[in-house]
Amino acid sequence: MARHTHGGNIYQYENVLDFSANLNPLGMPESVRRAALSGVEKAEHYPEPDCLRLRSRIGESFGIGPERIICGNGATELIFLAAAAIRPKKALLLAPTYAEYEEALSAYGCECQYHFLREEDGFLPGEGFVEAITKDCDFVAVCNPNNPTGILLKPEFIFRILEKCQKAGSILFLDESFMELAGKKEEALWRGGGRKESMLESEQLLLLKSMTKTYAMAGLRLGYAVGSQELIGRMYRYKPSWNVSIPAQKAGEAALLEQSYLEQSVRYLETERQFLFESFKEFPVRVYPGAANYLFFSSERTDLKEAFLKYGLLIRDCGNYRGLKAGYYRVAVRTHEENKRLIQGFRQVFGEGK
Repeated sequence: MARHTHGGNIYQYENVLDFSANLNPLGMPESVRRAALSGVEKAEHYPEPDCLRLRSRIGESFGIGPERIICGNGATELIFLAAAAIRPKKALLLAPTYAEYEEALSAYGCECQYHFLREEDGFLPGEGFVEAITKDCDFVAVCNPNNPTGILLKPEFIFRILEKCQKAGSILFLDESFMELAGKKEEALWRGGGRKESMLESEQLLLLKSMTKTYAMAGLRLGYAVGSQELIGRMYRYKPSWNVSIPAQKAGEAALLEQSYLEQSVRYLETERQFLFESFKEFPVRVYPGAANYLFFSSERTDLKEAFLKYGLLIRDCGNYRGLKAGYYRVAVRTHEENKRLIQGFRQVFGEGK
């Protein structure tokens, strides 16, 4: 029963402010909340089994048909569906990165090999990662921006990864769960990343998106994947019926219309991320530059999660990520007042015993 411990588990604590889960600090848009509630009113019925209405609207934003899209009960379900459909024998993963890639692949008998990111390189993968994609590698997972480091890879580097996957016959599983909140639409590879061609033209690409993170819908659970019609069709064979509830489908349809909310969110996050980054200079921690809606940092102290809990603050201890050790942490960017409370918590924690 042992599983990787994630952030966001507020249920084992009382009265904590959660900085361990990376969600949009502006909260769920009111239109999305109303849409979800309208779905509850219809909840005596089964949901639309394959989310056709929602997939059609997602497809419009990509300029593709709904047959190339699959929706899931959060992005994590889609990771497991991809592993079930592809059944790779060997996969290449970054370390550290999101642990569910390894868990899903291992559940289906895949051998995982790791490209370890080095602190002295700023946790950026280099050409060695591209070179590690060989013909015996069936599956390559890349999280961009990466979780937990928040590092954003440039379009040209992702293109080199994809080109190597195409030569090797590997699937590139590109997880862009945090891309919208990073405010880097020009970096979104499905748009072409500055090239004439779009990555979506490749049969070797499977793109993952999370509406959970972008629209603060963690409790509703909604994500989607985009790929070739053939690969998406294989994933459907393993998808449970009615895997996305009516409230989640309705919320997703409403969320796709919230462009101004997204623009406001990006501006807010940029300001608050910089506020936290500058404030952290007051303390004996090392903060790593990133582009996501969270900050990744290290400390000589390995007890910070427990220390912050004494002051009602829950942060993410990243010591259980493959490739990291005790002393690495991640905190979400929240509202300004909440972020000020986090900084006060830092002063309390690092002021203990003085």
